[in-house]
Amino acid sequence: MPTYTVHQPPRREGRPVPGPERFVFVRDGFHVWAFLLPPLWMLLHRLWLVLLGYVVVIVAVTVAFAVAGIPQWADALASLLFGILIGLEAATLRRWTLTRRKWTQLGYVVAEDEELAEQRFFAQWVERGAQAAPQPPSATPPSLPAVSTPSPPRATPEVIGLFPQPGLPR
Repeated sequence: MPTYTVHQPPRREGRPVPGPERFVFVRDGFHVWAFLLPPLWMLLHRLWLVLLGYVVVIVAVTVAFAVAGIPQWADALASLLFGILIGLEAATLRRWTLTRRKWTQLGYVVAEDEELAEQRFFAQWVERGAQAAPQPPSATPPSLPAVSTPSPPRATPEVIGLFPQPGLPR
């Protein structure tokens, strides 16, 4: 089941607190459109520095392959592999950009789709109190509140194998 991170826009002086409709949910996992059309996906999500880095890397690889006399199929293969990497790391690139823009990561939600993730997060958020201000980031990352379905109970606390039993002296 997909995991979504929840991000709140920065608070600006003289303006009201940003409403929950502006929150962004970023899904972990492979992003097909980031793989198929990386520049357009980056433009759509306003990832300007990521797009600049992408263009620089693609141009550098293409020029390096041309200067070294490497065949074009190898250049195409390198572009394909780089596209796969972009597809795999698309969520990380979005989170990095949001963090750089001073957005606050409020937590994460496990849900089947974004709509269900929003419902679960906001239901839990209302229970905790929506007016509670998020803590400013510290040197150590805070533990994030998990909003997910309850896990099944464990069968037994026994340890199997060559390990000592829990609670006994070593």
